Amino acid sequence: MTRYILDETNIHEAIRGKISDNNKSLVEEAQRAIEQNAVVVIGMAQNPHCKKACKVLDKANASYHYLEYGSYLKDWRKRNTFKMWTGWPTFPMVFIKGQLIGGASELQSLIKSKEYDQLVTA
Repeated sequence: MTRYILDETNIHEAIRGKISDNNKSLVEEAQRAIEQNAVVVIGMAQNPHCKKACKVLDKANASYHYLEYGSYLKDWRKRNTFKMWTGWPTFPMVFIKGQLIGGASELQSLIKSKEYDQLVTA
């Protein structure tokens, strides 16, 4: 798989710090949660897919940590940070044992196929 990210050599050195520090604390917060919890859902208020992911996990009696960043009109820049960090274009973003598995639909498929149990206990 090739993930296209602008090579640092193509970024003028005068702005590299701005780029690397842009919402750095948000990514660090998510990384800490991902390190400390087997399942992490990064979501946003008012999004039915985020609610669906949580309901699916609740129905499976699964323990998870939920991080919420704004709503449709609030904190979109914060959420954009996560899109750039992960490359995943939508919310929620579900991590299992540190691995991004996708969103609510992907989570639901993993639970249905029993692969979720294997990932969590691995």
